[in-house]
Amino acid sequence: MSKPQYLSRENKPKLAYIHTPAQEKGGGYPPVMFLGGFMSDMHGTKATYLEEQCSARGQEFLRFDYSGHGLSEGAFIDGTIGRWKEDALAVFNHMVKEPALLVGSSMGGWIALLLALEKPDHIKAIVGIAAAPDFTQDMYHNYLTDEQKQEMKEKGHTELPSDYDEPYIITRDLIEDGKEHCLLDRQHNIAVPLRLIQGEEDVQVPWQTALKIEKAFKDCVADIVLIEDGDHSLSRPEDLALIDREIKGVSGITEAS
Repeated sequence: MSKPQYLSRENKPKLAYIHTPAQEKGGGYPPVMFLGGFMSDMHGTKATYLEEQCSARGQEFLRFDYSGHGLSEGAFIDGTIGRWKEDALAVFNHMVKEPALLVGSSMGGWIALLLALEKPDHIKAIVGIAAAPDFTQDMYHNYLTDEQKQEMKEKGHTELPSDYDEPYIITRDLIEDGKEHCLLDRQHNIAVPLRLIQGEEDVQVPWQTALKIEKAFKDCVADIVLIEDGDHSLSRPEDLALIDREIKGVSGITEAS
């Protein structure tokens, strides 16, 4: 496994990333950039599995940690959607030299869509895995109690249970900044192919979110792939294999390649 490298930025946290260069046999395939989810990191199951698959066929692969995540510098509590988008953009600009395929998991799907709006000519396609644009607003209105909202107002943050060792830290800045980056309340005039993979049993990001993305990005060619018994993580062997098939599909890779 490749060792992490670090992108230094003036007066900003260093960002850890792992880059697997293209090999001759995969030189014609688009580079793949993986964008992880909220409180996730680049050593998660999906990121490492997809890196293995891309490496096996010689396809360039890039994964990284947002500031406050994984091996990158910074404190998670200081993070916002805007800051994490800037992290992703910095790594993208530093490493990606040709139109890339963005693979965004949960929050990473939101970040991927934001990148596509900024650099539409540099994005070949997006594969969203339970993509979660605007999740901060949904979280605030549907998951936080009145007591938690008051705590956030007074202390600047509150906590929610998570599937990780530590709870989700939800800050006032995260919610307020999230409003400035919402995507599903209007339509966007870009034409980037979308593959939206969604579990029908996902209790964190309802499968109908994929339909909302398709509506907001009406000029994109969207293909929604529903997994009947799929949850939010989509990390079972069969889920991972399906995600990789979708990546190969939008990369123009056939079984005979």
